Amino acid sequence: MDGPVLVTGGAGFVGSHVADALLEAGVAVRIVDALLPGAHDGPPPWLPPGAEVVWGDLRDPDVARRAVAGVGAVSHQASMVGLGVDVRDVDAYVAHNDLATAVLLRALAERAFRGRVVLASSMVVYGEGRYRCAEHGLVAPPPRALGDLRAGRFEPRCPACGRDLAPEAVPEDAPPDPRNVYAATKLHQEHLLTAFAREVDGVAATALRYHNVYGPRMPRDTPYAGVASIFRSALERGEPPRVFEDGAQRRDFVHVADVARANVLALTRDEPAPGAFNVASGTPRTVGEMAAALSAAGGGPAPVVTGEFRRGDVRHVFASVARARDVLGFEAAVGLEAGMAEFATAPLRAPARA
Repeated sequence: MDGPVLVTGGAGFVGSHVADALLEAGVAVRIVDALLPGAHDGPPPWLPPGAEVVWGDLRDPDVARRAVAGVGAVSHQASMVGLGVDVRDVDAYVAHNDLATAVLLRALAERAFRGRVVLASSMVVYGEGRYRCAEHGLVAPPPRALGDLRAGRFEPRCPACGRDLAPEAVPEDAPPDPRNVYAATKLHQEHLLTAFAREVDGVAATALRYHNVYGPRMPRDTPYAGVASIFRSALERGEPPRVFEDGAQRRDFVHVADVARANVLALTRDEPAPGAFNVASGTPRTVGEMAAALSAAGGGPAPVVTGEFRRGDVRHVFASVARARDVLGFEAAVGLEAGMAEFATAPLRAPARA
């Protein structure tokens, strides 16, 4: 590869692990990060000393041009994540996820970049996962009705007959159905990158659709973190994790070390791997099971199932990992119990500023 790999968001949770993994593989790394106050309280102590660093916001064309100068590939991790506070975050999500991606791609085009771009996408692009009705086969359930949620009826139902549905692992060719602002911006990032690769010969675009990532360096005490971090923050305060709905919603929890390894594979394999790939453990677990494993590992209070809900949440979404295994050669190595045992005492990112 000619030039370093640019890791956007390289001071953040996943980005810093990707930077570490690339450096360990002997690949030069340049980091660009805006240190957004919603996620950072200054430069983190784990910033890899072997990486070149550009501090700045990718929405600024001058920052983007500095960041991409001479790079041989891009690992685009920078993003606002999670559901946030409420829909009033919509402009911030669009600006930091979609506008920043567009400015980055323009900077690459201006310098006639020819190489791989690996995007940190997300399973949220699927909306609800894959469901099968005993009578009607594969169906796409509509968003859950508010009345059902308030009544504690959390399972999606067949839109044709109203029967309960059986969830299945979702493959990459499932139709996208983003159901919250964050999900819409992640899908738009994929579309922007795909359009860029079509327009520019020599660019290979890979979207890694992360499922529920957890591990050291997650931010704590913020609504922009994943559910594992929210539960860990509660345990640090001596409080039980508060599990929404009935705790039976299924997800695929994947350790950040596995996610970093998937990025290295996509960036360094002999041939590029265009298209989308689920990055997941391949072993779905319920949110209640994850919370219980974390509480047990940390010796904290048992989780409390609250029955609360968020309208932007989906019920079940977990991954088919066949394509990542067959094309990238990726298989997760860290199981949930071992991962939670580590995560229970792992360092988290300092509290974000208000």
